[in-house]
Amino acid sequence: MKFAFNSAMIAAFATAEITNHAAVLIAGSNGYWNYRHQADIAHAYHILIANGVSPDNIITMMFDDIANNPENPFPGQIFNHPDGQDLYAGIKIDYSGADVTPEKFMAVMTGDAAAAGGKVLTTDKNTKLFVNFSDHGAAGLIAFPSNYLYADQL
Repeated sequence: MKFAFNSAMIAAFATAEITNHAAVLIAGSNGYWNYRHQADIAHAYHILIANGVSPDNIITMMFDDIANNPENPFPGQIFNHPDGQDLYAGIKIDYSGADVTPEKFMAVMTGDAAAAGGKVLTTDKNTKLFVNFSDHGAAGLIAFPSNYLYADQL
């Protein structure tokens, strides 16, 4: 049910009658035991592309340690359901490893290229923005691989 709901929400966003679309996709975890978070973000990326969102308008943050993890029975590939397509193929990851931090995320969201050190949002009032964060959290926080982002910071 979660899979169908997420896919429908992303497809509805991508096909809305707005001329400017942007997305920020974040997998806030690392480690093979958290495979699902990066697989979900890779899936969201491909749904957005399939529905006409330009890769130039998608910013992806994921630790990128599962596709080539020694525990992965399908080296170099990521799947989010049985018999699904390889979601690692073709994905553009803008921030990986130690760059997946609350500070970089906030810099991306606020358009601070100097602090981000890479691609940031360049939106305006006509932009339809989709943010998808896949990870653990708790009341008042979301988790990144080595730190938390608290609600009052966001």
